[in-house]
Amino acid sequence: MCGIHLLINPLEDGTKAIRKMMDATAHRGPDCSGFSDLGQNVFLAGNRLKILDLSDASNQPFWSQNKDAVLVWNGALYNYQDLRNELLDLGYFFRTNSDSEVLLYWLMEFGSTKISALKGMYALIFANKKSGEITVARDPSGEKPLYFWSSGCSWCFSSETRGILAASTKNPVIDTDQFLPYFYFRHSFPDKTLYQNIQQILPGNGLMIPWNGENPKSIQWKKPYSESQAWTYSRFEKFLKDSVLKNFHAERPVGMILSGGADSSLLYAMWHEETGIPLSTYTATFEKEFQRKYEDPKFAQKLITRYPSHHHEVNITIKNVMENWDHYIRDLDQPIGDSAGFLTWMIAKEAKTEVKVLISGAGADELFAGYNRHQAYKKLLQNPNLFRFLQKFFTRFPLPGPLKKMLLSQENSLEQTYINYSALLPIPLKHQAHFTKWYPKSEDNFKNALEWDRTFYLVNDILKIQDTACMAHGIEGRSPYLDQELIGMSLNMSEKQHLELTGKTWIKEALNSRGLSYISKRKKLGFGLPLQEWLATDKEFRAWVFEPIIKMEKIWGKNFPEEMRKFASQPEKGVQNHFLIIWNLFLLASWLKQHNQ
Repeated sequence: MCGIHLLINPLEDGTKAIRKMMDATAHRGPDCSGFSDLGQNVFLAGNRLKILDLSDASNQPFWSQNKDAVLVWNGALYNYQDLRNELLDLGYFFRTNSDSEVLLYWLMEFGSTKISALKGMYALIFANKKSGEITVARDPSGEKPLYFWSSGCSWCFSSETRGILAASTKNPVIDTDQFLPYFYFRHSFPDKTLYQNIQQILPGNGLMIPWNGENPKSIQWKKPYSESQAWTYSRFEKFLKDSVLKNFHAERPVGMILSGGADSSLLYAMWHEETGIPLSTYTATFEKEFQRKYEDPKFAQKLITRYPSHHHEVNITIKNVMENWDHYIRDLDQPIGDSAGFLTWMIAKEAKTEVKVLISGAGADELFAGYNRHQAYKKLLQNPNLFRFLQKFFTRFPLPGPLKKMLLSQENSLEQTYINYSALLPIPLKHQAHFTKWYPKSEDNFKNALEWDRTFYLVNDILKIQDTACMAHGIEGRSPYLDQELIGMSLNMSEKQHLELTGKTWIKEALNSRGLSYISKRKKLGFGLPLQEWLATDKEFRAWVFEPIIKMEKIWGKNFPEEMRKFASQPEKGVQNHFLIIWNLFLLASWLKQHNQ
C-alpha cells in the first residue's frame, strides 16, 4: 500500500502517463500495481506492498462494491478495528480483512469531516463519483510523503517526485531557492522540493478537488488529542506498550533497526516482554578501529542476551559505501544530506530478504527532549544573562566546536536562537525570516522548540529518509513513538513538566526498571556514518568526496548562499569541524549529477 498516483486533466495521454507513474514507483509496492481510468480525464493508480489481508481482494485501486467510490492510499491505520466496528453498526458489510476497506467506507460515510479520527500514518487519494469530488490528504505526523504539480485545472499527485516526473515530457528544472534550506538543514522547505513547480502537501493538510480540477478547497485538521494534566510515567508506559503492539502488528514479517540506544532498545524490550516472540533485528557496525566510539553493536548484543532476537550486524565500510553509492543516489527521490539515510538504506537492503516492516525509534527525541540542543536551550532559558556573557567574552577564544556553535547561535530572538541550534551553522540575519515563518508561535518557549523539531526536522529529515530508504527495498517503515496518544501527551504536557523531564526521563526510567541502566546511561551519539574519522584518515575517501563538490560549485555556485559557496569551493577546510556540512554538500552534488543530467 505504498505508492499512490492521481492525474486530473493530464496534458499528455492519461493512460500512458499513469502507467509511467506506476512503473516509476514500483519499488514502493512490489506485490501488485494497478490503475483505473475513472472517466472525465481522471486517472488513479496504486503500487501495493501487502502488509494486512494478503489476498488480491485488497489490491489497489480499491473500489466500493457498487463502483461509485475508489481509494488508493499509502500507510497503516492502527485503529482500523475500532473504525470497522463503527461502520458495522452503520450497516456496512466487509468482504476483506484489510484496513483499506475500512478507510474507503469511512471516507464514503464521513468524507473529510472525520479524517481526524484516523489513527496511523497515511497519504490518501479518495475519489467519490456521487459527490464529484476527489479528496487528497496527508497524515498530521507527516510519516508518509505526498507531492503534487498543478497548472490551471491540470493536477498530478504522487508518493514520489519521480512519479510526477514520469508523467511529464519536459525535463525537470532545479529550484535554486531550495539551496538555502538545504545548506542549513539538509532538505528543502517543507512545502517545496528541489524541483521547480513540484510541491508537497503539508502534514495534516489536504485538498478537495472537483472532478473537473477547478476551484479546489483546502482542508486542514489536527488529531483530537485528549487534554489532561495528569501526565505520569505510568500513563507513558501504558501508551507506549499499546503503540508497540499496534505498530508491530502485521501479516508479513516484522524486524527492527536496533541501535543499542535508549529508544529502539525500549521498544524491543517491550515487544519481547508482551509477546515472547523474537524478531529479526539489525545493527550497523563499522571498522574495528572505530568501534570504541561507535558502540552500537556492543549495546545491541547486551540487549539481545536479555531479550533474544534473530540478530544481524550490517557491516559498513568505506569500500561498501563507495560501491553502493550510485545505487543509493538513484533510489534517493529527493536529496537529504543526512548520512543516516545511507545507513537506513543499507540496513533495509540487508533486511529485505527477511522482513517487510522495519520498526525504528524515530520521534522519541522530538517528543521528549532527547537532543543535546534541548539541554543547552533549557540552560539558556534558565540563565540567559550567563549565555550573553559567555558569547560576548569567549567566542574569540579557541573552543570545542559544539560549544562555539552554541555561543555563536545566540540571537536577541529566542526562536531564532533555537533555529540556529538545530541548523548545521547559525543562519545569517538576512535569511532568518525564511525559517522563522515555520517556527511555532505559542507562549511556551521550550515546547515551541520541541514542536519545531517535530514538525520541521523530524518530518523533513528523519521520516523522509526512513520512507525513502525502506521503500527503495519494498519495506514499510514504522515509528511507534509517533502514536497519536504519545504525541498528544507531549503536546499537552506543561512547559514546566517538559523542562523537568528533559533528556527523555521517562524512557530512561522505563529502561532502568528493566535492569537496562547501562543503556539509559549511555552517552548519546547520533545515528550516522563515522564521517569525521573517515575524512581525517582516508585520502582516497576524501578525494572521492571532494571532487564532486568542487565540480558542483563550478556549475551551481552562483546560486548558492555565500557560506555554502565558501565550503563548496574549498571542502578540505571543513574536514575537522564541519564534516557534516561536507557530507551534506557531497550528497547534493551526487544527487544533482544523477537526477539532473
